[in-house]
Amino acid sequence: MRVSDADREQVAQVLHQALSEGRITINELEERLSSVYSAKTFADLKPVTADLPGSAAVATAASASLQPAPSRALGLPDSRVGGHPGSAVSIGVMSGAVRKGSWVLPQQHTTFAFWGGAEIDLRSARFAEKSSTITAVAIMGGIEITVPDDINVNVTGIGFMGAFMLEDKSGAPPAPPTAPTVTINGIGFWGGVVVYRKPAKDVNAPQIES
Repeated sequence: MRVSDADREQVAQVLHQALSEGRITINELEERLSSVYSAKTFADLKPVTADLPGSAAVATAASASLQPAPSRALGLPDSRVGGHPGSAVSIGVMSGAVRKGSWVLPQQHTTFAFWGGAEIDLRSARFAEKSSTITAVAIMGGIEITVPDDINVNVTGIGFMGAFMLEDKSGAPPAPPTAPTVTINGIGFWGGVVVYRKPAKDVNAPQIES
């Protein structure tokens, strides 16, 4: 059976717990996380935690995947909320920074671009908290943030001799109140911050990173 991003993240949490308990080293964590995020099936995930107390997480995830997914339209809690937060910063200084694919947006994330660029893509992301804030600062640079149309987004940044704008390319109605909410603030100074609202990806479909 193929795994979803939520299944991978559940196993990743077991590995982070094992690191905090001293059961594995940081190098082992990095190696095993690489295997987790490249896993396609539950059979690929099982060896990663086979020698750890939390190995039952794989079996639990497999069992949960057999159950019908709850409908967000019914007002049930969003299954994308929760997980070990990813990096709190993305910096592109005369270079580029990219955050996309399977990752967990922390409650507060700061993106800074100076004479460079940054790309943040939330279409396959999870959210550490139901409400998150991204502070985007572009100085003579550019920041592109892509959000799926099934979350709520508030854009409150300021463009000063630059731009800070939202472009809705989905044409979809607002997301339900139970969906994650992301507030994007900051400033575009002689640069630009553009937030694109696009159709959501199927989080249960296998993702191929470029």
